[in-house]
Amino acid sequence: MSTWKPAPEAAAAAFTNAIAGLEGVEPRKMFGYSCAFANGHMLAGLHELGMIIRLPEGERGQFIQQFGARLFEPMPGRVMREYVVVPATLLAATDELRAWLNKSLRYVNSLPPKSKRGPGKRQATSRGSSTNKRDA
Repeated sequence: MSTWKPAPEAAAAAFTNAIAGLEGVEPRKMFGYSCAFANGHMLAGLHELGMIIRLPEGERGQFIQQFGARLFEPMPGRVMREYVVVPATLLAATDELRAWLNKSLRYVNSLPPKSKRGPGKRQATSRGSSTNKRDA
């Protein structure tokens, strides 16, 4: 697997500025990139392609049409279907970008909350029994 490059500086600055003050948003890192989470779901983040945001179907289509945006494809053939890449022209429009982030925030807050897993705890897999063999 190849190593990803840092996110463009303009995208990183716009991301930091746009998520500041969004209520209920938790900044976290994912794959080395800054991301924003709410209700356990990612709503926006950075990637070497720039800034990405998560939108529901109707608003995603509107965003793509209005800005000539594209779906987020972190690796060739691997589209993250609810995410779009924010075009460079929108990065400088803080109020408009924040309005789209608020739409994303409303969307992720409408989803069922994700359960939190503690550090080092993994979900059971289908490869074997979840019974601890030392207890047998």
